[in-house]
Amino acid sequence: MATVAPPVRTRRGLKFSEVMGMTDTQIVELGLQAMTIAAKMCAPVLLTALIIGFAISLFQSVTQIQEATLSFVPKAIGVGVAILFSGNWMLHEMVTFTQQLFEKLPTLLG
Repeated sequence: MATVAPPVRTRRGLKFSEVMGMTDTQIVELGLQAMTIAAKMCAPVLLTALIIGFAISLFQSVTQIQEATLSFVPKAIGVGVAILFSGNWMLHEMVTFTQQLFEKLPTLLG
């Protein structure tokens, strides 16, 4: 017959989730939300750099210009423009996420 190990107890004899008030599901959900918001924040900048880099490399292969620094300036300008246009949305998304997190805080810890 298999023996079952007792649950992990803290100093006062309570489980960690009873002391902290958070379950593992809530922790995973918060981590997933944080990673999702991070991916949403990175997408405009990374996609812009990807598209410009692909276009420049296609241009270089067609014209047989092999200059390694040729793609840097257009990418920098494109990323700057992407941040300029999507910065307001990014800030709004981060503020909304932070406000929702602070509103959830009493229920998560309580």
